[in-house]
Amino acid sequence: MGELRFGAHDLGNLRFAISPLWETAAAARAVTDPGRHVVHLPWIRRAPALRQDGGPGGRTAPLAALADRFDLVAGPLLPAPRCPLAEIEEELSALLATPPERIRDALAAAPRHASTGFERRPAEDPERVLAELAEALHSWWEAAVRPHWPRIRAVLEADIAHRTRLLAEDGIHEVLSSLHPALHRDGDRLRSPDLPADGEDLGGTGLTLTPSAFADRCRVLTGRRGTPPALVYPARALGLLWERRENTDDALARLLACTGSPSTTTQLAARTGLSLGAVSQHLAVLRDAGLVAGHRYRREVHYTATDLGTALLTRA
Repeated sequence: MGELRFGAHDLGNLRFAISPLWETAAAARAVTDPGRHVVHLPWIRRAPALRQDGGPGGRTAPLAALADRFDLVAGPLLPAPRCPLAEIEEELSALLATPPERIRDALAAAPRHASTGFERRPAEDPERVLAELAEALHSWWEAAVRPHWPRIRAVLEADIAHRTRLLAEDGIHEVLSSLHPALHRDGDRLRSPDLPADGEDLGGTGLTLTPSAFADRCRVLTGRRGTPPALVYPARALGLLWERRENTDDALARLLACTGSPSTTTQLAARTGLSLGAVSQHLAVLRDAGLVAGHRYRREVHYTATDLGTALLTRA
């Protein structure tokens, strides 16, 4: 049984964030083990191949080489997200700043089922290995994750919105206790078989809660350079992630069908194929009709179907 130990300062520094880099790495793992990720089968069937001889453009071989050891290398190597709306380029820069000794230790600690040229080089040239891994992640992001990112991010933002409401209504204990069935709070500790076996003391640095579409259990991403560690947990409502609705040719109906989870105008434009201007105009019509409602999150406004809008979609 592993655990995270925290104090009052850690709870005061609790925050939420989304990590495109984590989702990219975890998506690669899902492709290699579809049996553990049945909910993603509609996406896996369409995703590019991830092979040790190279996937998209021949650059994803490092991901395939590490896929069977993902659980052991992801935590030490992948950086915890620094802000709620991180970009993958920022996270890749943080990955490339990983100290060479951490690279050696992470890869040496993971058992090898097959030895490849990529796996044999960490001790000799860890910086080159890290550069190849970063390139593989970026290639996989562009080929397999980025085309679906508005849909994935909408689900993750909906999870955060739900848990912030839970925090306001029921308090931090309920938020922490509801992240995953195997995770529970015991005084000043979070306990789970999925947490570090030797335990980890947050020491006042805080904790970043990171929902994930591709995580099948909780994992801890190590903090670095002032960034607190992150607790990755499976997001809610993944059953609707790859759902396809039969849309009419009417732009209003298409737009309303895409507001089942909180979405920005940019995300709605990407899903519907409408221009940003058209989305804004149609949202005004739907809002005036009481079919959608908007709520502000920092500099963005997220739109969600109201009960009336949902009832209309259900009957359609």
